[in-house]
Amino acid sequence: MTIDPGAGSVVPPDAVLDVAKLTQAFFDKKPDVSIPAQRVSFGTSGHRGSSFDTTFNENHIVAITQAICRYRASQGIDGPLYLGRDTHALSEPAFHVALEVLAANGVRTMVDASDGFTPTPALSHAILRYNKGRTGGLADGIVITPSHNPPEDGGFKYNPPDGGPAASAVTTAIQSAANALLKDGLRDVRRTAISGDDPNVRPFDFRQSYVDDLDAIIDMQAIRDTGVRIGVDPLGGAAIHYWPAIAERFGIDLTVTDPTVDPTFRMVPRDWDGKIRMDCSSRFPMARLIARREEFDIAFANDTDADRHGIVTRSGLMAPNAYLAVCAHYLGQDRAAFRGHDVGKTIVSSAMIDRAAAAIGRKVYEVPVGFKWFVDGLIGGKLYFCGEESAGSSFLRRDGQVWTTDKDGLIAGLLAAEILAKTGSPPDGLFADLTRSLGETFYARVDQPAGAEFRAQLAKITPEDVAATTFAGDPIDAKTITAPGNGSPIGGIKLSTANGWAAARPSGTEDIYKIYAESFVSENHLAALQKDMQAILSSAGR
Repeated sequence: MTIDPGAGSVVPPDAVLDVAKLTQAFFDKKPDVSIPAQRVSFGTSGHRGSSFDTTFNENHIVAITQAICRYRASQGIDGPLYLGRDTHALSEPAFHVALEVLAANGVRTMVDASDGFTPTPALSHAILRYNKGRTGGLADGIVITPSHNPPEDGGFKYNPPDGGPAASAVTTAIQSAANALLKDGLRDVRRTAISGDDPNVRPFDFRQSYVDDLDAIIDMQAIRDTGVRIGVDPLGGAAIHYWPAIAERFGIDLTVTDPTVDPTFRMVPRDWDGKIRMDCSSRFPMARLIARREEFDIAFANDTDADRHGIVTRSGLMAPNAYLAVCAHYLGQDRAAFRGHDVGKTIVSSAMIDRAAAAIGRKVYEVPVGFKWFVDGLIGGKLYFCGEESAGSSFLRRDGQVWTTDKDGLIAGLLAAEILAKTGSPPDGLFADLTRSLGETFYARVDQPAGAEFRAQLAKITPEDVAATTFAGDPIDAKTITAPGNGSPIGGIKLSTANGWAAARPSGTEDIYKIYAESFVSENHLAALQKDMQAILSSAGR
């Protein structure tokens, strides 16, 4: 991919987001449901868009929230709803609009007691803790975040009582109902202004509930006793006030390298394409923390809703797949309660995860992209660790019980500190040990610009569309469009040979498509896989 000249540097002053204009557009622009791009559309994880493009506006939030209220009623979900938001500019107005609809529908809504920000994992954790042991009066939640997306974007995600991202059947129902409400001019929507003493709005301390429970999943004592020096960059996101609380609660040596919260995110270095993107798995937004790596024994960052992680050692930023392999291997050996449980991974994640799991006698459950596919495995305890290629993961409590069913970037970072404390080696050192014993692979993901038509075609590609019989010089062994673990469509295609594989799928939130590839031979072979995949897609008319 072509690297923008501005990548790794902050945005110039004249290009900083105008938050006032963005917020005004949120209220002023009204979506037209006859235009497909302006309808409610749930992608891999919720509805996302920008008010400038009339894809994330007041009417969208009103319609989605009312649709969620109807869905709850239809399913008999009548417990509290946990409502959280991140630090994106559009998250605040969307939060207040959603709250007005929820209150008018009589939904008991739990909001942050300090009117602060709520990481996605803290919301999932709260839902699961409330629902534990209950068979009725179950809780669910809404988290308002576009994840690591640029500052002008907004996002809105529903988490049902299982605590994880809603399944496709649920989001399809909500999406359909919301668009019907928009088409009907929102006539059947209930909405009311919120007063200071509204009985349907209740305070909840997300932070204390989450932080006080951390030693149930991470060996915080080992981190404290060994004096591991930790650096954390929240990248201006929702975890900003969690890290000081964690340091104080457990007495660990932790430094927040930048406590700035600014909805323009002007302090975050631009990503590969010149856009500000709080992607903690990319070396460009992580440039500041990487530059300070010598100051700490281990460092890490989170994206804006803290469901993703980026691990920095003295050697630099770890590749996400490398860290996932280390986590699967380490946890499977360290946690006695995890014996007999397996590993979950997405179909485009590295084969090193499979090798690491096999080395300790564990099976791998392979699913399409999207953390929702891991929810049942985590709740039932079948899967002790689940990870996806975009630096998202979660795992079980130390006693083998569920912690979260959504991605958790905070525990991923703390686990890196635990690994160092208990093994004496940073995670990249353990990964080097794995490659020496299991073999080296060469993995990369590249993003390419793609319009809506191209992305729609790619999502529906079939094996018959691919006429090629060889791939990077080897016979094609498999053309895969469904995940081996559960048989669900992967929304693209994966081509495999004896010496490597490549997969292509469209982004559900941005005008790009992604090529994932892994060679079991060399960097040059990896480049050949990437090049051939582009050529094959071109020949297939995509």
